[in-house]
Amino acid sequence: MLSRLLTARLGNRDDAEDALQDMWLRIDQLADQPIAQPAAFLYRVASNLATDRRIAAARRGAREAAWLEEQPTADDLPDAERTLVMRDELRAIEAAIADMPERMATALRLYRVENRPQRAIAEQLGISVSGVEKLLQRAYRIIHARAEQNAADMPVAHRHDDGRGQRL
Repeated sequence: MLSRLLTARLGNRDDAEDALQDMWLRIDQLADQPIAQPAAFLYRVASNLATDRRIAAARRGAREAAWLEEQPTADDLPDAERTLVMRDELRAIEAAIADMPERMATALRLYRVENRPQRAIAEQLGISVSGVEKLLQRAYRIIHARAEQNAADMPVAHRHDDGRGQRL
């Protein structure tokens, strides 16, 4: 009877058998306690287990669906051409950083790569926070100018944009 109840509530025989095993383990822990109405108690335990399993299955399904929605599609992944273009842009940025004055390159690396606060960078370099801000602004201008120069040198067929005139 319990097997049929669990099969009806859970939707398949395998889950019902697993629930019966769980039920046996729970009841075995209560072996030394007296139960006034054993049949009603068994049905209540079976019903509660079925409800718990349905709730857990629904949560698991929702979690898996959310995870699948967050996975990148084939369109989100870069193709070979775009990967090569992005590598060229990275090389241009690295070259721009290499050409910067040492203090500017250090401030940029500390801030953007090591995520250090501007105050800590200022203390390390022995300058004010305003001085760090100015170094970073000049570094960004150099990088942007180099990126624009690199884009201008790139053949038109290889330029990528997002449809709004923004390069990707």
